[in-house]
Amino acid sequence: MSDAKTTAEALVPKFKLERLLNQDQAGRRTSLYGTIDSQPALLILERAPFPSSTDYLGAVSANLQTIKNLGANDIYHWYLANSGHVQPDAGSQEEQDCFADLKINLIYPCTEKHIKKYSKQGVRFVTESPAIYRDYVWPFMQAQRESGRLNWVFNIIEGRKEVEDVIYRTPYGEDPVEGFLLLPDLNWDRKTLDALHLLGLVERRDIWSLRDLRRKHIPWLRHMKTKFLEATTKLYPTIEQDQLKLYVHYQPTYYHFHIHIVHVALEAGATQAAGKAVGLDSIIEQLEVMRGDDEAGMDAVTLCYTLGEASDLWNEIFGPLKNGTASQSQ
Repeated sequence: MSDAKTTAEALVPKFKLERLLNQDQAGRRTSLYGTIDSQPALLILERAPFPSSTDYLGAVSANLQTIKNLGANDIYHWYLANSGHVQPDAGSQEEQDCFADLKINLIYPCTEKHIKKYSKQGVRFVTESPAIYRDYVWPFMQAQRESGRLNWVFNIIEGRKEVEDVIYRTPYGEDPVEGFLLLPDLNWDRKTLDALHLLGLVERRDIWSLRDLRRKHIPWLRHMKTKFLEATTKLYPTIEQDQLKLYVHYQPTYYHFHIHIVHVALEAGATQAAGKAVGLDSIIEQLEVMRGDDEAGMDAVTLCYTLGEASDLWNEIFGPLKNGTASQSQ
């Protein structure tokens, strides 16, 4: 057995690359074609999970070979970094950036809410009726907005922060209803087009979430969809419109209406799963078939979605509702 292992382990260093076949899982898995001893071979490289050793994890940030800030807004910062396991050759900054093997997000200073969000926790599937939305969730949303937690969003919209990161925008204030901007999502490395993930932020502040959408907004939604698709394909000419999908989250991370624009090849993780993501086209179609006048809207439908057990929505609303201890004074 040991001889077989030794023979197998000796094969990999002999691999000679001829061409890259594919990259998937947002660039975390790469398929290569080449040869070993003049025989054709496929080598599939996939990033292994991070070790759980606290010694290792505690030393990662201090031992980075290179680190490049991609942007910052308020308490949020994001970077590309080289862990030092692959040494870049001396050359241009662009060439060295190619060797970045870590995408880093930093929240500093973080709050207890952030800690809860990123901690391992159980997940619940909840049902939000129109009555629960009206009596419990809407007041919760209002409190979140009034607490100043959207300042970083308004900084971007008003051009005070991340000006260099906005990749497309209509002139601010020229049309407060149809004005919007596009910027990279925090989790996109800004290089891997198959993993493209953009955020479309609208200027108008009267729509907090998909719950505020009504039949009267159908033309606006269709118009915004067209504008987002046109802007994205103009910025990235190798991408065609039918290679993009648009969706919104419910519950969203923050209560200012925004639309996610992603490449169809981006593998669907938790943020695109049922119980979190709702297709923009599906919302438009649902609004179109609703009975009633132009004021009929998504506040009148029952929505089901997932919540972490550490989330405020679970602890303040849905947990107490389940246990019969909820109060409408949320």
